[in-house]
Amino acid sequence: MSYSQLLGLVAPETALVIAALGVLGVDLLGLRDLDLKFRRIICALVGCVGCVVAVAWLIVFSHPANVGEGMLVITPLIALVKCALVILAMLTMLLTIDSDFTNHVGEFYALILLATIGMLFLVSCEDVLMIFISLELTSLSLYILTAFNKRNIKSAEAGMKYFLFGGMAAAFTLFGLSLLYGISGTTNLSGIAKGVADKAVHVITAADGTTHQGLDPIVAVAIVMTVIGFGFKIAAVPFHLWAPDAYEGAPTPAAALIASGSKVASFFVFAKVMAVGFAGVEGSGAWRNFISGWVPVLAALAAVSMVLGNLAAIVQSSVRRLLAYSAIAHAGYMLLGILTHNGQGLSSLVYYVVTYALTAVGAFGVVAVVEQQTGGDKLSDFAGLSRRAPILSFCMLIFMLSLAGIPPLAGFFGKFYLFTAATATDPANLSSLWLVILAVAMSAVSLYYYIQVLKQIYVIPAPSTAPSQRSPVITQVVLSLIAVAIIVLGCAPDLLLGKLVSVIQIAAGSAP
Repeated sequence: MSYSQLLGLVAPETALVIAALGVLGVDLLGLRDLDLKFRRIICALVGCVGCVVAVAWLIVFSHPANVGEGMLVITPLIALVKCALVILAMLTMLLTIDSDFTNHVGEFYALILLATIGMLFLVSCEDVLMIFISLELTSLSLYILTAFNKRNIKSAEAGMKYFLFGGMAAAFTLFGLSLLYGISGTTNLSGIAKGVADKAVHVITAADGTTHQGLDPIVAVAIVMTVIGFGFKIAAVPFHLWAPDAYEGAPTPAAALIASGSKVASFFVFAKVMAVGFAGVEGSGAWRNFISGWVPVLAALAAVSMVLGNLAAIVQSSVRRLLAYSAIAHAGYMLLGILTHNGQGLSSLVYYVVTYALTAVGAFGVVAVVEQQTGGDKLSDFAGLSRRAPILSFCMLIFMLSLAGIPPLAGFFGKFYLFTAATATDPANLSSLWLVILAVAMSAVSLYYYIQVLKQIYVIPAPSTAPSQRSPVITQVVLSLIAVAIIVLGCAPDLLLGKLVSVIQIAAGSAP
């Protein structure tokens, strides 16, 4: 493969690199002495131009390729996920225009683009070494973004906690991946799967002469270490402790990126690592001939994440922390898509995580406006918002109801399709049925705390000292577009799901 062909494959990432350098150059050389709002507009436009170029290239010129045995993989599904990541980054930059937490405008936008570049490489590789490097590029950018607000001590605290937990999780991830390399002698996920399948499961003879199948201890440790590392990235219990502080202390655009693009990339690569790298050691829910594997481990994580996330969200008075615990609960739902480890499960996972990411960006956009006007994100700060900012209030209504899974919004169909895929995985014994029942019950619980936010907005009157709400025009337009997208994807899910199913079928048909 020539350098020109390789450059064509990484053209979207190259466009974002040029945009990041352009943002830094423009802000440093020509905008330092100008108004901050004007600087943010120009930097956002430069960044969005790079994003538009990246999306256009992915739509028009992207073609399947596999470079270096998984170092860089392009498929229609990966191209679709990359488009979603770039669009989420673009929305985040547009919502940053009306934020005034920093004077370092160019650096902030450049870090958003660098984090997005890491996410694009993360979903484009099937080599554990490249996965780890991409993961760290994304993580380092997010650590800095979290601690970027030097005016708020909570931002520094959140960045430090995020960094410390992330460094520990990276060590677990690297140890687990190194064990996989030691078992298989390769860093390619497909090659790892062959090596693991050959050595993982063996027959154990008990003292009474009965035999059963067991998992090799090294493979078991590799599974646990890998799950710990990625469990941190997706904020699954018990690896979630960083999330509430990061969501609360980070600048609102940074929190939106962590809750959206980071979730999409992390869940996609996590599903790929487990379904491809650990193929053959999934484990079985059947009581007879039980085989230990990664499915029981993820099932336990999903259950405790759904329960703790939803119950902890009920008692929150901060909307940011409420959204953080909501994200933990949604991580439990999303794990159901990985547990199915088939085409339907993958399509349901991608649909769910993309629509959730859109909703999370929108919700944080509304929180940013309220914080800008009131100085806080408490539930009481949203009191009477419907009378002061009806458009923002209606957008928040759409976002909260979609997160709760109320029809006909995208969140409802995402949960319906995800639960359907989970119950259809093993119709013989319905080993995932208990998880689906738990998920449905926890979804009903979640409706309570989402309604609490809407109660403040639509029912509780604003205090007499509440400031008048002047919603920025750009923010209103962006949030309205996101709300419309949530409604459209809920009423006509085939707009996204049809494309997902077709590209997954193409990938399944071309797989060896």
